[in-house]
Amino acid sequence: MSGFPPTPDLCDANEALFDSGDLQVLAPGWLSFGARERFCGTARTIKLFEDNSLLAQAVKEAGEGQVLVVDAGGSTRCAVLGGNLARNAADNGWAGVVVFGAVRDVDEIDACAIGVRARAVSPRRSIKRGEGQRDLVVFVGDARISRGDWVYADRDGVLVCTRRLHA
Repeated sequence: MSGFPPTPDLCDANEALFDSGDLQVLAPGWLSFGARERFCGTARTIKLFEDNSLLAQAVKEAGEGQVLVVDAGGSTRCAVLGGNLARNAADNGWAGVVVFGAVRDVDEIDACAIGVRARAVSPRRSIKRGEGQRDLVVFVGDARISRGDWVYADRDGVLVCTRRLHA
């Protein structure tokens, strides 16, 4: 879903949710890729470290407008998402992917009808050992993200909220 108010408007209209911790802003500095500059949806979470096996499985499943939030431990030594996986995610209806780590093949990702946020770019591919976990609470910097939380991303930043937001 791309038809949502800009994230600054969502922050202003829902300021009380910051005090309760229900609304969080991911730390600034995210890189933006993909043909969708704006995206939102409910979160599906993956925790991995330099092994994108579970991410490769997830993007082949029906996304139904959801956002994959990938806690890759902030590693920039290798990319866990590249052009092929981004294309799979777009083809299978994922609204976006947020990677707390690195991506690669950015020109290919930019050609995909999906939104991607990442902390870095690395030309090196990940390993594949089949390790990682899905649908658990993950931490992206200081932000705590659970399956079903709402994720909103645009050029101003990335928000996570325990409920759907309105301006």
